[in-house]
Amino acid sequence: MLGVLGLDETHESAYRALVSVGAADLPDLARRLALGEHATERVLRRLERHGLAAQSSARPGRWVAAPPAVALGALLTRQRHELEKAELAATLLAEEYRAAAAEPAVHDLVEVVIGAAAVAQRFLQIQLGASEEVCALVTGNPVAVTGVENDAEEQAAGRGVRYRVVVERAVLDLPDGISELTAALGRDERVRVVERVPTKLVIADRALALVPLTSPTAEPAALVVHASGLLELLSGLFESVWRDGLPLRLGAAGVTEERPDAPDGTDLEILSLLLAGLTDASVAKQLDLGLRTVQRRVKHLMELTGVTTRLQLGWHAYERGWVTRDHEG
Repeated sequence: MLGVLGLDETHESAYRALVSVGAADLPDLARRLALGEHATERVLRRLERHGLAAQSSARPGRWVAAPPAVALGALLTRQRHELEKAELAATLLAEEYRAAAAEPAVHDLVEVVIGAAAVAQRFLQIQLGASEEVCALVTGNPVAVTGVENDAEEQAAGRGVRYRVVVERAVLDLPDGISELTAALGRDERVRVVERVPTKLVIADRALALVPLTSPTAEPAALVVHASGLLELLSGLFESVWRDGLPLRLGAAGVTEERPDAPDGTDLEILSLLLAGLTDASVAKQLDLGLRTVQRRVKHLMELTGVTTRLQLGWHAYERGWVTRDHEG
């Protein structure tokens, strides 16, 4: 609890012990804390410097706790002041940075980040710094950045940041691919599927982009691209791939009709994955269904639409709104 105030667990335990007993001498407190007397005295001296404990004037040799409401309140107030000063300093530095970057040099438009940890950290920062939209191209071969699997997406989406993600078909075959994409769709992210994406890419607010650079032998690295013609080119690349993608539909939210003869949520999941290019066997594996179950459901959908081929089934699925081309762009 007191870690944010600069005290570790030992100091917190000592303060709690003093609060609970009212007053204690050094040997008694040392036994309670299972510490040596010298170590306990150092702990008490630090609590004293923080205004949390004091030696009793009425009972020499004993230590008493300062009233929590007063002592902790003072520390919290001091902490708030420090945070306000830090926030002001950050604002001033940001203004200085913007002023200096009004006419950035060419070498300031692209950063090179080297190392798996550094790339993952920048990937996290770019998403957490987004305020409006994050666009991403995701490959089926994660290296330093693990595509749809990261906590930053959930945090950013929780703040109202929109996500548009294009995944290549291989992502659907990853062990957690379907579950991760289902979770993304559950956060109202818009996901499309293509056969292959040209590169892994993340763009935040059309102001910053991350392009991982990979090779079989080199250490993971990435380019961080700031507002420039190159960033506009990367944004255009994403939009081009997005337009060619097929919207992915997974989960119970995909049910669009409630009539007894209408497809249920599982039917729509099967349709979406089949239209994304998966085989019956792959669909059965991803949805944890039997192969015959998948084939039986597809046959039922074909009978329901009165068609004789799966190509016709896909066309009717679009016509009836079971799957959509996501006309919002």
